[in-house]
Amino acid sequence: MEFKKITNENLVFLKQKIKTKKDAIKFLARKLYDEGKLTSYEEYLEAVMYRETLSPTGFERGLAIPHGKSKSVKEAAFAAMTLETPIENWESVDPNNKVEIIFLIAVPENEGGNTHIQILSELVTRLSNEDYMNMLLNSKTKKELFNNLDIKEKKEQIKEEIRIQNESKKIILAITACPAGIAHTYMSAEALIKAGKEIGVDVYVEKQGANGMVDPHTPDIIKRADAIIYATDVAPKNTERFEHLPNIKTSVAAPLKRAKEIIYEALEVAQKQGKGDYIEKSSDISYCEKSSWKKDVKSAILTGVSHIIPLIVAGGMILAFAVLASQAFGLQELYNQEGSWLWQLRKLSGGMLGTLMVPVLSAYMSYSLAEKPGLGPGFAAGLAADLIGSGFLGGMLGGLLAGYIVKFLKKNIPAKGTLAGFVSFWVYPVVGSLVVGLLMLFVVGKPVAALNNGLINWLNGMTGVNAILLGAIIGAMVSFDLGGPINKAAYTFAIGAIASGNFIPYAIFASVKMVSAFGVTIATVLGRDLFSESEKEIGKQTWILGLAGITEGAIPFMIEDPIRVIPSLVAGSAITGSIVAFFNIGLQVPGAGIFSLALLEGSMSGFIIASIWFFAAVLGAIISAILLIITRKQKNQRKIHKKIRY
Repeated sequence: MEFKKITNENLVFLKQKIKTKKDAIKFLARKLYDEGKLTSYEEYLEAVMYRETLSPTGFERGLAIPHGKSKSVKEAAFAAMTLETPIENWESVDPNNKVEIIFLIAVPENEGGNTHIQILSELVTRLSNEDYMNMLLNSKTKKELFNNLDIKEKKEQIKEEIRIQNESKKIILAITACPAGIAHTYMSAEALIKAGKEIGVDVYVEKQGANGMVDPHTPDIIKRADAIIYATDVAPKNTERFEHLPNIKTSVAAPLKRAKEIIYEALEVAQKQGKGDYIEKSSDISYCEKSSWKKDVKSAILTGVSHIIPLIVAGGMILAFAVLASQAFGLQELYNQEGSWLWQLRKLSGGMLGTLMVPVLSAYMSYSLAEKPGLGPGFAAGLAADLIGSGFLGGMLGGLLAGYIVKFLKKNIPAKGTLAGFVSFWVYPVVGSLVVGLLMLFVVGKPVAALNNGLINWLNGMTGVNAILLGAIIGAMVSFDLGGPINKAAYTFAIGAIASGNFIPYAIFASVKMVSAFGVTIATVLGRDLFSESEKEIGKQTWILGLAGITEGAIPFMIEDPIRVIPSLVAGSAITGSIVAFFNIGLQVPGAGIFSLALLEGSMSGFIIASIWFFAAVLGAIISAILLIITRKQKNQRKIHKKIRY
């Protein structure tokens, strides 16, 4: 990057007789305005001074980099000056910092891309070199200072160009994040990277700042890393990606003063603790594809559903305990007696399963779209959905509406300047909640409520052929892609049915999840000669996974021969789903595999219900296994014919 293209000689100044931070910022801001870089001096100055309240812009070794983001900035630019007398009271990361050189960066608010971030990053990189810094401070004329901005020391160029590839090198990851997400985030990152080069450690830094995630850690580098450093003043995002790594936590400013020491601490922790096995998380972000509204909606739904699962599990288990206690010890009267301990447990579970479920769903769907400002309006949307009886469907619609409404408000009414607090803590929650509440209560909510009630009545009234058809469809969806989008769609539907008071779909889902794993095991045992040694080894283990409701054990078979395996698994799963649906077996607690047996519900005794439910899974697995064996024989015969032919 050439600094000469984003500043000019009229924006650099030597040995200015300025005594205070405020006067220095005013001076440089005025020069930017006079040079035509700003449309409004006052508006830009307000943005800079607000940024000063968030965190220090003074650093160390005499450096300060104030900056502001405003609509008044025409294009990214900066002004610079050295001082005749250092400013000693400039709030800095290093308390002993005496500011001698100042760079004021102007950032366009609506600028696409990361131009301003690149400026800051490049500026920090160069100024971290002591020789470069001294060269600027010792410049004799404005022209010399201007020309020196784009000069790099030879030794620094060599450091940047030479990179020894050594697989034995330690790899340290880092996440940097500050409240504003610009200066400290990037300066801290550069300090860690520079220190890593000096001590021979590869340091990769993900910046979580004003532009979202910049340079996100890829699954490949996460797998190879030895430890991670969290240099943050705000909560980092998507930390579940690094659960297997030893970690250390520090402030975002700490690497500016002791980056090497922090890296050594991370290496020591890595040596003492070691790292666990990397398991790719569903929250791992996309590194190549751009976001779209379809992905946003899908992510929002999955986020909302994931946050209500603990409520459903906890509420369902508490309710199951209360019911079992009342039946086992003859406490039915106590169960129904208002104020008794058993009645209170029942009410607690009912509140978790009823009162909280839809609002939490809506809130976290909104949060997924609009982050923290979306929570309040999201809860409002969920409560509105409950008020009008629109249930799970209304909660999902409300969560999407709340998220996009707050997203719109954030874009068009940004929280900045002196009114930032008012906008963040009043405009977003109040306006967002009011708008989404009115829409839910008086516009879109009533039709959705009618649709939701119609769906509930349809599900509750399903008997005979209709029930069998529903079970077959859900069963087929579960095993079609074994954890893929179609499987997830079935899961979301089953959870939604629980929220609406119908427990049959999830009982179908839980039973079918055992089919593929059991089927593969049975097929590899009965048709040993038809499968490879590796497939037989996999088959020995999948039934155990099936008991826990884990379908992924059958994925290697599906990948190897999808045309034959998928129909085989789908057929058996459809049979299982049909049987469970026909007998109206329900499960109101999201369980997994065999562990759901004690929680099943139905019109018959618990033992009979459990037997039918498990028998359905075994029967479906046997059917799938037979089909797998038949199709594998056909495949092998085709191979033999080809060999004979050629």
